[in-house]
Amino acid sequence: MDFSLTSDQNELRALARQILTDVCTPEHLKQIGATEGATDLALWRTLADAGLVGIGLPESVGGAGLGIIETSVVLEEIGRVAAPVPAFAVMGLAANALVAYPELLDGVASGETIVTAALHEAVGDVFNPATVVVDGKITGTKVCVPHGLLAKRFVVSAVDGLYCVEANDPNVTITRQDTTSGVPDALVVFKNASAKCLGNTGATAELINRGIAAACIMTSGACQSALALMAEYAKGRFQFEKAIATFQAVSQRAGDAYIDTEGVRLTAWQAAWRLSEGLPADEAVLSAKFWAAEGGWRVMHGSHHVHGGVGVDRDYPLHRYFLLHKQLELQLGSTQPSLARLGQILVNN
Repeated sequence: MDFSLTSDQNELRALARQILTDVCTPEHLKQIGATEGATDLALWRTLADAGLVGIGLPESVGGAGLGIIETSVVLEEIGRVAAPVPAFAVMGLAANALVAYPELLDGVASGETIVTAALHEAVGDVFNPATVVVDGKITGTKVCVPHGLLAKRFVVSAVDGLYCVEANDPNVTITRQDTTSGVPDALVVFKNASAKCLGNTGATAELINRGIAAACIMTSGACQSALALMAEYAKGRFQFEKAIATFQAVSQRAGDAYIDTEGVRLTAWQAAWRLSEGLPADEAVLSAKFWAAEGGWRVMHGSHHVHGGVGVDRDYPLHRYFLLHKQLELQLGSTQPSLARLGQILVNN
């Protein structure tokens, strides 16, 4: 595995970083967080104008025709600044599931249309949905649908496969669900709504794997930023006329956070790479999710610990990475479900 980026991919990363860091100042993010939707659609359109939203979509629908790696480069930069945009919903989940139907991707690459995936249910395993489809009509309830309030259509998992449902269908009810990150999810109820089949259960598994990899990549970016904040604070905070970074306990906590951040980053990129190469990726994806959930948790808590009271100041950016991590941790399976599924795969093999 070679995780080094090509020169074009490095230029892509530089472009994404420049756009995002120029816009996502603490003051701007605070203003966006105070709005009803807590989502920066202007920034989303700026990213789309730069060709970043559709980086992994076919050229026929306005995309760049590139792959998972390039999409991951952009997602990591979005996680690095905790940008309040529907990147996970669109780029990480729904858009790729719709590539076989260009008409369903109209306006997605340009940032005008939001699509998302409805995968979680109130009980049960995301890999084994209870939602049913009979004669082209879908019935079921999905919770924690990312950016579901803004979506024009949903990619929905059901017992027998993956379906597309229009948000304006009269048999679809969408209710706001407030989250700890401040960016609302949606509870979506389907009652005999018209559904277009996108694929069988294999398509559902592929979507979930790609979504998990995307969540891990974004978590990697958030962890790297939290680690950088920890390092800078420890070097600049003095106690007993010495920088606290020189204290053994602080340096050990920072060292542990560095190791965890590298674990999150390497496993996330391994999962993305295996998916991009069409290799078996179930084990790599679940390993990455474990590291993103457990290792990311340690990074965030370690950074807060070193910062002390400063870390809970909402005018300081650290809390944004903590909240982003928590939301991504719980999407598509947290630590224990990921380990249980990984263990079952290893036993079966």
